[in-house]
Amino acid sequence: MNKQKFIDKFMAAFFILVIIKVIGILAQLFHQSFWSVIGTLVIFAIVAFIIFIVLLRLEDKEKEKSSGGRRGGAGGGNFYLEPSLFDKIRNKYEDLAQKYIDEKDYKRAAKVYMNLLRDNYRGAKTLEGGGLYNEAAVIYLKKLKNKSEAANCYEKAKQFKKAIDLYKELEQKEKVGDLYRQINDVKNSNTYYQMVIDDYVNNNQMVKGSLIYRKKMEMPDEAQKILLKGWEEDRDAFNCLNNYFANIFDVKKLDQQIQELYDKTPSDKKIVYLEAMKYEFKKDLKLQNTTRNIAYEIIAEKVATRSEIVNELKHFNPGDEVILKDISRYKTGRNRMFRN
Repeated sequence: MNKQKFIDKFMAAFFILVIIKVIGILAQLFHQSFWSVIGTLVIFAIVAFIIFIVLLRLEDKEKEKSSGGRRGGAGGGNFYLEPSLFDKIRNKYEDLAQKYIDEKDYKRAAKVYMNLLRDNYRGAKTLEGGGLYNEAAVIYLKKLKNKSEAANCYEKAKQFKKAIDLYKELEQKEKVGDLYRQINDVKNSNTYYQMVIDDYVNNNQMVKGSLIYRKKMEMPDEAQKILLKGWEEDRDAFNCLNNYFANIFDVKKLDQQIQELYDKTPSDKKIVYLEAMKYEFKKDLKLQNTTRNIAYEIIAEKVATRSEIVNELKHFNPGDEVILKDISRYKTGRNRMFRN
């Protein structure tokens, strides 16, 4: 009996709320278009009807239980085992939203998510998934305070100015540069790319800075300068040297640069230079004479203090069995010397 009274009271409250909601929707006619208000009213009418049907079914079930008499404590627990009224209503909303999505009516689906399910994120995602990027951006920005998602939507909508403003607030400098470049504003794009490069240089990420120069600003000479700076200042030296050589495509010029840089290389960095020579040796037959001679010089200079360096000879004499035997004899003789 108590359950029956609860349902009756709930239905009475529900009808009152329906009337208030309808008045509220009609009041929107003063500041929204007629068809927009009618659309909202139709959605609400459908949902209200679904809820009314659910309430009627619950009432019928309760009446059946009352007429069938009491079934004991175990029977009374069945009320709690059934899905709650609110779960049923929520599921109906979910089904309604999915129906609109299947019909590609993304605006109505979003309204169901936001107004009825109170889920602004899914509403925004639904609009975005339907290609309504501007509308989605507004939800992300005003309802969810998510500037990153809003900027992404504005970018998809080709509203580049709005996207740029948001990316500036987010301090995503490279993205700002990319968008300026997309609208052919080279001056501003290069300004922001330079900021990114400066940040990379300050963090000793010279290779990343060089890639911005080369791939985005189309300044290969500046890219080489920053790599050379990294090598000379010992800031990620090996990767800077390796990339510096990789960006020289003329074999004759590369051979010349390998020798010239080696001549300027201080003793404490020659081991790193030797490591780079392993890569250059394999690139082209025309480079093998220069790289092998440099390797021999470095090994001869360092062998007294680093005997294990003789193993590097095999990288510059692939397939040469004699050199392998010489290395083995050298190591054996040196071991005997220390034992004695």
